[in-house]
Amino acid sequence: MAFENLSERIQKALKNLTGKGKISEDDINKASREIRLALLEADVNFKVVKDFIKKIKKEALGKEVQESLNPGQQVIKIVNDELTKMMGETAVGLNKSKHIPTVIMMVGLQGTGKTTTVGKLAYHLQKKENARPLLIAGDIYRPAAVDQLKQIGDKLKVPVYSEANEKDVAKIVKDGLAQADKDKNDYVIIDTAGRLEIDEPLMEELERIKKVAQPDNILLVVDAMTGQAATDVAKGFDQRLDITGIVLTKLDGDTRGGAALSIRAVTGKPIIYTGEGEKLSDLENFHPDRMASRILGMGDMLTLIEKAQQDYDAKKAAKVAEKMKENTFDFNDFVDQLDQVQKMGPLDQIMKMIPGMANNPQLKNVSIDKKQIAHVKAIVSSMTEQEREDPDILKPSRRRRIAAGSGRPVVEVNRMIKQFKQARDMMNKVTKGNMKGMGNLPGMNTPMGKMAMRHMNKRFKKNKKKRMKIKRFHS
Repeated sequence: MAFENLSERIQKALKNLTGKGKISEDDINKASREIRLALLEADVNFKVVKDFIKKIKKEALGKEVQESLNPGQQVIKIVNDELTKMMGETAVGLNKSKHIPTVIMMVGLQGTGKTTTVGKLAYHLQKKENARPLLIAGDIYRPAAVDQLKQIGDKLKVPVYSEANEKDVAKIVKDGLAQADKDKNDYVIIDTAGRLEIDEPLMEELERIKKVAQPDNILLVVDAMTGQAATDVAKGFDQRLDITGIVLTKLDGDTRGGAALSIRAVTGKPIIYTGEGEKLSDLENFHPDRMASRILGMGDMLTLIEKAQQDYDAKKAAKVAEKMKENTFDFNDFVDQLDQVQKMGPLDQIMKMIPGMANNPQLKNVSIDKKQIAHVKAIVSSMTEQEREDPDILKPSRRRRIAAGSGRPVVEVNRMIKQFKQARDMMNKVTKGNMKGMGNLPGMNTPMGKMAMRHMNKRFKKNKKKRMKIKRFHS
């Protein structure tokens, strides 16, 4: 998970403050020192770290404690607010043209995943806006780059414009735009060449493309795993091209998180999207407030709910929510939901979006792989229809038969049934509007967990539209 080490270090630094009736200047200095070291180890820009710590200390020592928060929670809130500001405060979208097409020029060094990101963005626009994009193959130097883009286009049923024998990329782009105008495409996404490092021939070519295309957006694709070097690359591209935004890729890799925390503060340009994973669906809008919550171990329920709304069958979700309310959720529903949840991504990452779960010690070594899911399905498949519909009849003799039929140990069958019942009871409370039902989750009764719930409720109330979406999801 992105920021895992950073998140753990910052939470550890704040842990000693939570629950204290009064916090001294020395307490603030110690916590600030630990946070400073954590950020520097995460490869965050030194000046950004210096300014960040200065703001935290000023706020923490000079702010009146809110009645609803103890002093430790107040410091957590300050850190959360300053992290959010550092990354841009609010989510930023694409610049839209008054007349179609909206032109997006993708730039970046080699190896950042630029061509794949072109495909991810096309898929994202198809899903979110029912868009009809055209892709222009402007990388004529890298072997198989055009073929790679065409394969992506075939998968998405999106046209790709290319010219096999043309060596002038600016002309290819000009002709591609004419084709988009003719076909009434609402977006044009231009894939461009990269280099191992910024050089003059690359920049001159990109400047020619910019002059011809007059793009509404110039998105720089940077690799999060390169850490602080990503900010230097961003500065270099921005000085020559005046980029409009950044796409941060490989955020799910072994990254220290420095790029995401530094890049907005250093360049002044927003992170618009993040890529986590290899699938074409693995592109997310970047929300600074949600990322700050994740770094502080406070989860990210809004993104989780949006993922659910995007990937779930709405009718099935409504039916299941009703069964949860009535406490009639059974093993047939469970397997069906397991299939639906798998579409949202790795289950261990999804669990960490729930407040109190992120970086919870009990989840530190949790890894839910396909084999484990297959074992669960084998256990359910070995049940009779009556047993699936009424789990309460699963007495020891039936469990032994199910274990033999599925080839799994009885202890595993018992554990799975127990966990199913606990989850069913908790979801029954939550779907009835009782958020206290989440209090039984590991970590929810910790100061950070309670702070997460308070923070989440505040965010829900702040945005009526999002609240209505959540309500529809559970109704």
